[in-house]
Amino acid sequence: MTDPLASASMSQAFDAETAVREVTLAAERLSEEVHKVVVGQERVLDELLIAVFCGGHALLEGVPGLAKTLLISTLARTMSLGFSRIQFTPDLMPSDLTGTEVIEEDKTTGSRELRFVKGPIFSNVILADEINRTPPRTQAALLEAMQERQVTAGGVRHVLPQPFFVLATQNPIEQEGTYPLPEAQLDRFMFNVRIDYPSEEQELEIVQKTTSAEVRELQAVLSGEDVLRIQHLVREVPVADHVVRFALRLARATRIRESSPKPEIVQKYVSWGAGPRASQYLVLAAKAKALLSGSPHVMPDHIRAVALPVMRHRIILNFNAEADGISTDHVVARLLETTPVDDADPATERRLSAVMR
Repeated sequence: MTDPLASASMSQAFDAETAVREVTLAAERLSEEVHKVVVGQERVLDELLIAVFCGGHALLEGVPGLAKTLLISTLARTMSLGFSRIQFTPDLMPSDLTGTEVIEEDKTTGSRELRFVKGPIFSNVILADEINRTPPRTQAALLEAMQERQVTAGGVRHVLPQPFFVLATQNPIEQEGTYPLPEAQLDRFMFNVRIDYPSEEQELEIVQKTTSAEVRELQAVLSGEDVLRIQHLVREVPVADHVVRFALRLARATRIRESSPKPEIVQKYVSWGAGPRASQYLVLAAKAKALLSGSPHVMPDHIRAVALPVMRHRIILNFNAEADGISTDHVVARLLETTPVDDADPATERRLSAVMR
């Protein structure tokens, strides 16, 4: 792939077009490799790629057998990155993730000192499999790593390799033997991706592929440098003020304790709304969605396209919602219908036109 960042002296329009080409090409190559193994799940893969291209973490939720683990492990194999799979169980300890200090003796001098042995979290792609099968103490071991990209042990800061993603899976919390993730940890996941059952034709293809002797070889099509470059390109995508304000209105409309008027569905069913990370991730994810859609700038439709996976896990519903069968997806869908988009002012339009010219 060409390096658009090397052409610093060229116009912004040319850089934007190059960014679109590079990001869409990367997504096509990754998708082609993943679909050698995984059948269907185009929406799920698209949302995972957006999270990766933004440098965010993703939580995949679905019943067992829907290829959550297979999808993540296959995606990791298509990139030349370090990969660690951690199976979360009730007896898993925090040090099993982050590492531990051991006493090391120097044979020549007889002196002893503590040495930190890194755990499996010191990798680029972390598959946290069935993350809600382990108690909160171990779940919390990921908090610092996910937010600060570091691990602190014995007062010493250990920086994690870059890029770094936590791609976690969890079974529905209604199932036996699960520990729901606390809200603070859920908020650190950029996306909450829901996986549904395949269609009949897709399930037929799954059965045919998985019961044959054919072995499909995967190729690594992106390096760590490629991923970091794409993440930089995503952040350079311009966003008009009225689009950012649309994202803010969506997130702020869920905050029942603010004084501004709220939609009826929020007043009736929401007990706690989305925080500032929702606004940040709406805009950032919309930038990646714009590039993947072939657009060099963000439009309100790109915000709408990423609203569900960004916001569904950041809204806490009350008992009325449970009694009436209302989910967070219902709330977000209603907000998308009722939240207006202000037209950009002429000055904003002129700036955007100049950038795109």
